[in-house]
This record gives sequence, C-alpha cells and structure tokens, in this order.
Amino acid sequence: MIVNPQAERLNDRIARLRMLAQAEPRLEGVLLYGSWTMGEADAYSDIEAYLYVNDDDAADFDGRAFVEQLAPVKLAYINMYGLLAVVFDDLMRGEFHVEAAGKGIPEIASWRGLVHLPEPGAAILLDRHGRLAKATACLTQPCQPEPVQTAQQIGNELTNWTLALGQILARGEIARGHALLHTVIAPQQLQLCRLLRGTTAHWLTPSRALEADLPLEDRLRYAATTARLRDEEVRQAAKASWDWSRELIGQAVQRWRIVVPESLHDAITELLDKKESQ
Repeated sequence: MIVNPQAERLNDRIARLRMLAQAEPRLEGVLLYGSWTMGEADAYSDIEAYLYVNDDDAADFDGRAFVEQLAPVKLAYINMYGLLAVVFDDLMRGEFHVEAAGKGIPEIASWRGLVHLPEPGAAILLDRHGRLAKATACLTQPCQPEPVQTAQQIGNELTNWTLALGQILARGEIARGHALLHTVIAPQQLQLCRLLRGTTAHWLTPSRALEADLPLEDRLRYAATTARLRDEEVRQAAKASWDWSRELIGQAVQRWRIVVPESLHDAITELLDKKESQ
C-alpha cells in the first residue's frame, strides 16, 4: 500500500476495497489509477478503480451494489463518460469502470504513453490469474509524448480554435467565446508549454500541479489568458492567449521545426484586433 498521512481516509477505503474484492468471486481483478497510484493523493483525493468482472458474470454484476459496501453513498450514477460515479457520505468521490475482464484487461496495452503506473503492483488490488500484472508491466515508464508530432498537432489545434474564437467574438457571443477560451484553448496551451519545458508528468490534466510544474513566467502568461465574463476582459484575454500561443508555437518551430501557416496566424491577429461587428 502507498501510505500517505495526508490521505488516511483514502488509504483506509482502498484497504477495504481490496478486502471486498478478494471476497467477491465474480471479480477477476481490480486496478487503481489516479493520484493515489502516483503518490500524490491527499485529503481531497477521490478513489478511482477498474473493476474487471469475470466474463460469465459481467451481464449481471451490480457495480453500484458492490461499491456501496465500501461506505454509505449519497449519490451514485453513470456519468458523462459512462463510468459509475459516486459520492460517499464523507464527501469522498469515486469513479469506477465496471468491465468484462476478457475485453478490458487486453485494452490496458493501449494505455502505453498515456497512463503512468510507477508501481503496478501497488495499483493492483486483485489479480486472480496474473493477467493484470502482465498487462500493466508496460506502464511503468513516465508519459513522454512524441515531441515533433505532438507539437505540430497542438500548434494546428491552437490555430484552428483561436480562429473560431475570433469569429465568435466578432459575432458578439462573449459567453461562448469565454467558454471556448478556458475549456478548449487553455488546456492545449498548457500541454504545449509542458512539452517545451519537459514537465509532462501531468499531461492528461495539464492544469494539475501547475504551481509546482511550471515557472512563474509561464504561470503569469496563463493567468493573462483568463477573464471574467465581461466583453472587454474576454477580448483582452483572447489577445493575450493568442500572443502566448504564437510564442509557444514559435519556440516549437525553433526546437522541432514544425510547420506554421504564418499568413493565417497574421490574419487571426487582425481578427482579434477588430471590434464587435455591428
């Protein structure tokens, strides 16, 4: 077990999950993921696990009933990603993938490069036939996105979505532009920034541990891309965002020789400088 004094409740709940899983004959394996497996859990962390059910029992296995044995539940539902999401009575959250073992365990191989399990043995709470140990052995290396193709992809995405942002703001849809800026563009900026700085440990959630992972200059540039939902503030944030995107893309050009449509970049700059259409 990964013992973290700041995550005592989570440690206790994981210990109970291990006990329940071992006593449940319909489960072939249980695999944890998330902050606990990375040694980053604290008092506010949730519990995240894959429950691999024997193929013959998968159709009838009640994931909610099994999870409710961990602790009293205030909320349980299938979330937008198709996962069993729960909130326990102590406000700890949980996400559980309930999958047939025959299909789910082989899919772990496709996680390589996206998921990092420093100690797969610690993340495995149940492995009746040893299949999880074999499947997770490829996940011990830190996530290292291939830099050239990744930088090119993100550069293109930032170009396309910032053009959309400029067109949306020109139409006068400030709330829609505000949402696009913060939910679509900003995460990709942070990924490109992480790629350039060599801090890709939190690649899938690039805002995680931002304060520790990126230097002050980058954090200030990111802060300048945020705004309250006010017309002029959103427009200024959009310009600051594009300025930062162009700088990051320029750094990627120098390092990896990615291809940049300069005339299109100039056109986006001009568009963001325009006022709302009448």
